[in-house]
Amino acid sequence: MKYIDEFQDPALARRLLDDIHATVTRPWALMEVCGGQTHTIIRHGIDQLLPEQVELIHGPGCPVCVTPLEVIDKALEIASRPDVIFCSFGDMLRVPGTGRDLFQVRSEGGDVRVVYSPLDALKIAQQNPQRQVVFFGIGFETTAPPNAMTVYQAKKLGIANFSLLVSHVRVPPAIEAIMQSPSCRVQGFLAAGHVCSVMGMGEYPELAARHRVPIVVTGFEPLDILEGVRRAVHQLERGEHTVDNAYARAVRPEGNPAALAMLEDVFEVTDRAWRGIGVIPDSGWRLSPRYREFDAEHRFSVTGIKTLEPAECRSGEVLQGLLKPNECEAFGTLCTPRNPLGATMVSSEGACAAYYLYRRLELEPARTAPAAQSAPAQTDPAAQTAPTAPLEASPVA
Repeated sequence: MKYIDEFQDPALARRLLDDIHATVTRPWALMEVCGGQTHTIIRHGIDQLLPEQVELIHGPGCPVCVTPLEVIDKALEIASRPDVIFCSFGDMLRVPGTGRDLFQVRSEGGDVRVVYSPLDALKIAQQNPQRQVVFFGIGFETTAPPNAMTVYQAKKLGIANFSLLVSHVRVPPAIEAIMQSPSCRVQGFLAAGHVCSVMGMGEYPELAARHRVPIVVTGFEPLDILEGVRRAVHQLERGEHTVDNAYARAVRPEGNPAALAMLEDVFEVTDRAWRGIGVIPDSGWRLSPRYREFDAEHRFSVTGIKTLEPAECRSGEVLQGLLKPNECEAFGTLCTPRNPLGATMVSSEGACAAYYLYRRLELEPARTAPAAQSAPAQTDPAAQTAPTAPLEASPVA
């Protein structure tokens, strides 16, 4: 890859769409796992360009969105302490806890700082040896290795006033939980390419075989998404369910050995709660006993947290793919990016934020419900909805 424009070519997009339209004969429901993929889909109107038989369901692929409310409230409690410098990426500052967020803690005098790397927080700890410095470590397998490396460096350098508030989650157990849900309609997955660039593809074949769903490792540009959909539809139409790597320019089957070794050294697998979903077994990481001294939850012994989600917020259903954002009664009225009820409206990868940003404010016509033995659906080209935004090259931020 030399230019992003190569993966936003309208002519190539049209060819991929033509192939999908020519291939599909019955309804299929695919879930994109990553919130970054969701934003690409909604920004470029990809879901509206696909045949009406192909539905894209938005999965729980936003790390900010799935960070449990209890952990947010623990972060607020720790950040409020006068001896603490609390460091975080900027997208966590407006995520609502029970009644407030990190911006409010900062306005009340808490030393809350936005950093661009966990190593920035480690440097702050070196510069302020008299204070405790906590970094809010959230995310999927993509952000876990640099956070693990930072804890490794803190131990190696003897920086005792640094700690990590950990809320890392893992994708394959989430896919397992989704497929085991009685309300699951998902028949195939677009797996997150950046996760697989770290972890490899080793955990996916068993999932694909056990649940009989194709899993296509997919990138994040419009043509990446369309190619992932095309490959998944071809498998579904043929009755296949294998793992396919459509992001070979970044993903190797074995993943990144150095990153995997660091994760194995610093973290251990644990059960983890997902906001709006609940506890998923073996779906997260915590610091291993060798690094427990750098665990902020252990260091600060934050207990007695009582959480309360707003009754009007239905982000849990959005995260499970049971509800489109604009089907929520609070969407765009009680809940906006400036005054969010839930994390899905705050995060730059949240589905609610995508629908609001790209003006998907109205309900769309219902698509045909997927059914394993349904007859081929008849598509009326005149009934196709116009896309929200054209598939064309756009400036890179």
